[in-house]
Amino acid sequence: MTATVSHAGPQVVILTGVSGSGKSTALRALEDAGFYCVDNLPIVFLEKLLELSGHTAGEVSRMALVVDAREGRFLVEAPRVIRELRQKGADVEVLFLDASDEALVRRYSETRRRHPLAGEGGTVPDGIAAERLALADVRGIADEVIDTTTLNVHELKRLVTRRFVAGDGAKLGVTLVSFGFRFGIPTHADLVLDVRFLPNPFFVPELKPHPGTDPRVAEFVLGQADAKAFLERLVDLLGFLLPRYRNEGKSYLTIAIGCTGGKHRSVALAAALAERLEGSGQPVRLWHRDVEKE
Repeated sequence: MTATVSHAGPQVVILTGVSGSGKSTALRALEDAGFYCVDNLPIVFLEKLLELSGHTAGEVSRMALVVDAREGRFLVEAPRVIRELRQKGADVEVLFLDASDEALVRRYSETRRRHPLAGEGGTVPDGIAAERLALADVRGIADEVIDTTTLNVHELKRLVTRRFVAGDGAKLGVTLVSFGFRFGIPTHADLVLDVRFLPNPFFVPELKPHPGTDPRVAEFVLGQADAKAFLERLVDLLGFLLPRYRNEGKSYLTIAIGCTGGKHRSVALAAALAERLEGSGQPVRLWHRDVEKE
């Protein structure tokens, strides 16, 4: 018995196109935006995948798949499968990526890869011609064709994100890390901030044993006029930076806030900043790397 796909099913984006046109970049853009991504899934399995997604309690609500010449004999089935799924109410969109022959030849030359359809002893132009012929029917059912000849990876990623992602799905993933300079700067940090200009609770006997997560320590740190001013300026700066990082195609941003030992000042400031950002609608992951170290 054939499964029926309802309108309540997941959003499905099929990425297709010629080799070297940017399909991998587009797939990564959708993966970063929260899509469940599959590269080179035989198109005949798509209906079964949609059926299985109905058993995930809504966790798999958006899927992206790459369908291209690697499908081999399954490729001829793509237009039929997609057409039948749409007739059953599935939300399936097809994006075809293309580029000029000159751009494709140049990209293959730069990466020194062999074209998958070039054949034994064939050239890259031979492979491109064979692939265009193989993909002609799929191109004909595409909802949109994007020419990536003049696009860099950041521009393509931004274009795909804006095309298929709206609202919270396009938000930048922000991680705040408190740390101690004594133990080294986090190697994965994009921005590093030094809060050692603030009075140190380490030298206050009743506060020294307690971390920056303790309300008494947090009150001491955040009660300083300089801490308040720093926090206000930092929130303003991030309000300026975050949308611009996102628009340039960045998916994740790690902000490291450091003090001497990573136990007091940086912990309190990172927690306060996380609260401010979350209050403005920006999701944040908070990690106190060195808070338990001596």
